[in-house]
Amino acid sequence: MKMRSKASTKLVAALMASALVLAACGDDSSDSGDTAAPETTAAAAETTAAASETTAAASDTTAATGDDPLAALYQECLDNGAKVNLIALPDEWANYKGILQSFRDKYPGVENPVASPDASSQEEMDAVQTLAGQDDMPDSVDVSPAIAQSMVEAGLFEPYVLSTDSEIPDGLKDVDNNWTAAYYGIMAIVTNTTIVPNAPKTFADLAKPEYNGLVALNGDPRESGSAFAAVMAASIANGGSADDILPGIQFFSDLKKSGNLGGTDVTKETVLSGETPIALDWSYNVPGLKADLEAAGLTTEVNFPSDGIYGGFYGQGVVKDSPHQACSKLWLEHIFSDEGALGYLEGGAGPARIDALVKAGTVTDDMKGNLPPDELLGQVAFLTPAQIAAAKTVLADQWGPMVADA
Repeated sequence: MKMRSKASTKLVAALMASALVLAACGDDSSDSGDTAAPETTAAAAETTAAASETTAAASDTTAATGDDPLAALYQECLDNGAKVNLIALPDEWANYKGILQSFRDKYPGVENPVASPDASSQEEMDAVQTLAGQDDMPDSVDVSPAIAQSMVEAGLFEPYVLSTDSEIPDGLKDVDNNWTAAYYGIMAIVTNTTIVPNAPKTFADLAKPEYNGLVALNGDPRESGSAFAAVMAASIANGGSADDILPGIQFFSDLKKSGNLGGTDVTKETVLSGETPIALDWSYNVPGLKADLEAAGLTTEVNFPSDGIYGGFYGQGVVKDSPHQACSKLWLEHIFSDEGALGYLEGGAGPARIDALVKAGTVTDDMKGNLPPDELLGQVAFLTPAQIAAAKTVLADQWGPMVADA
């Protein structure tokens, strides 16, 4: 699960330490004209030969793509580092484990390390700014709408038009092509029913005394996209709207005062252990978590609160001036491809291109088994940048005094 709730300072410190280690390991030789030792020369020759074999294999793969319009981009990626630095992509989140593997299978020779899998969207943005100009700077991000907008305002994206752009709804992409959302979902209430047999089904249920200390948000809504969504959904359930998040903040203020709101650092481990048996999270985190619970001999129940239907997406984009631009674009092309879309679908996320895939017969009803019901997905209307900005302002002003510090 992509918890996105750890302290930004810890992530930035760790990333800076990593950068210092890399700098310390750099070449500090002088131009003295010394000849390398025979053993070093031989080792270097072996390394070069191995690299040549890898390049040759990759070239064979590129040639095999024939008229694939992405073949040139793949070759450019191979020629320019053969690596894409990713961040905050947990295995269980929307089936990123499967999507990452399909990328490796489709584009052999391209590394795709994932830094800080459980980082928050805010921490992703912090990493982009902190590591600017360094080789381990993120090449691409996967961030909430609020942070995507903040990154646009800070000029941190390199605009890029995907080859599948025409099949992506306007509500799931930036008007200037800074970011595009590959997937979306709705809020869900996930309950470890081995601990809590009577699972809550609505936001109203969460206020019942029987759930004292058992309800958990997935992070701080000022930093975490999933927690932000939970507050917005709670607002809709309590008379608010996409233009008014305050009732949602009041809901969680009351929930904390009653003692029902417990921990706010939900992880797979805390759900399994029963520390956070009732978690508010995205629908696309459900399949992976449910499988983990069942593997541990536990039971779970998932409900989509009908009194607070709220859907949200995560936006992906090429980070401006990152070290591996071609590979970043190749990664984006993959997650928006049929393979990437089907990977999200397997994880319970609605792919941005789902309408086009259904029309083409690529997606069947059976393949949509991990998605929320169509009638609920049909109610989703995504927030505009202006609505997001307004909600962020209210959260920044009110979440502390009303909830976090109360």
